[in-house]
Amino acid sequence: MSLLFSPLTIRDVRIKNRLWVSPMCQYSANDGVVNAWHMQWLGSLATGGHGLVFTEDTAVSPIGRHSLSDAGMWRDDHASAWAPIVEFGRSYGATMGIQLGHAGRKASTRPPWMGRSPLTADEGGWQSIGPSEIPHEGHSAPHVLSVSEIAGVVEDFARAARLSMAAGFQVVEIHAGHGYLLHQFLSPLSNARTDEYGGSFENRTRLVLEVMSAVRREVGDGVPVFVRLSTTDYTDGGWTLDDTTALASLLKTAGCDLIDCSSGGLVPINLTEADVGPGYQVQFSRAVRSGAGIATGAVGLITDAEQAESILGAGDADAIFVARAAMRNPHFAMAAAEQLGEVIEWPAQLERARRVR
Repeated sequence: MSLLFSPLTIRDVRIKNRLWVSPMCQYSANDGVVNAWHMQWLGSLATGGHGLVFTEDTAVSPIGRHSLSDAGMWRDDHASAWAPIVEFGRSYGATMGIQLGHAGRKASTRPPWMGRSPLTADEGGWQSIGPSEIPHEGHSAPHVLSVSEIAGVVEDFARAARLSMAAGFQVVEIHAGHGYLLHQFLSPLSNARTDEYGGSFENRTRLVLEVMSAVRREVGDGVPVFVRLSTTDYTDGGWTLDDTTALASLLKTAGCDLIDCSSGGLVPINLTEADVGPGYQVQFSRAVRSGAGIATGAVGLITDAEQAESILGAGDADAIFVARAAMRNPHFAMAAAEQLGEVIEWPAQLERARRVR
């Protein structure tokens, strides 16, 4: 059996293979409530053979949304709307995961096909929040969170985790990358605080560790909890790969099971075509896995089954996350299995499409 299609058990959850779908925002919810679009989108990925299917970044509070159309998990009706989607995915053998996040100073924007520009008050825009009065490029300065308000953010994540369990999710991922709120606290480029949540590495990592501990308490010992980190800001004076490795060790102690290793998103960067090639972020997964002794997931322009297999074979990651490849072909895992000569179970309704060898 290939490594890519070998199972992986984390805590009490057995994931049938190591080809997983990354969270991808759909900007199609109404007041945080998901709908038929999410059913067909996530359902097609689940029936496509992927071992673990993640929701998009799901906001833990109304002001934590990127846009007015973001999925949410702060009310009971959000969990109720997610439940049938989760049940459908699980019925076809996929492990269903939810990514929980807060956009922080990057909140209150239009969807990407409308330019991601900030919403006006007339359009329903709201005051963003952040660790310091340092705006994201093109945005107004955020409201600076007080210590008591930071405690409220931790409770927002805890509540979202609790609701996620009610909806039937089997894995929870905390989004602490891509320039969103938890990443904003981690990086000196966006965190200029002088209290216990700013300054030193210990202080800047305090919030994400508090969120990790709160989520772990809510989901119990049997549920895997992942953390997505931007492993580097690609900018002098910012968050570094060494910082990520040190934090990953602390997260492991706090109950984290896997680091989803991405990069960037906090400040504008100039990466050339030479910098951004196939598997360009695998190096970060390799470094964190080796340096922190924790399981990792590799992301970033992984579009071919043999490429994915070689990453696992080299010991650079424990699992492979795909995004745009699965967006282009929701049955990407089926095609990957055929490429590797694996025979995996298909939904009965699709068996007629299997190639005869």
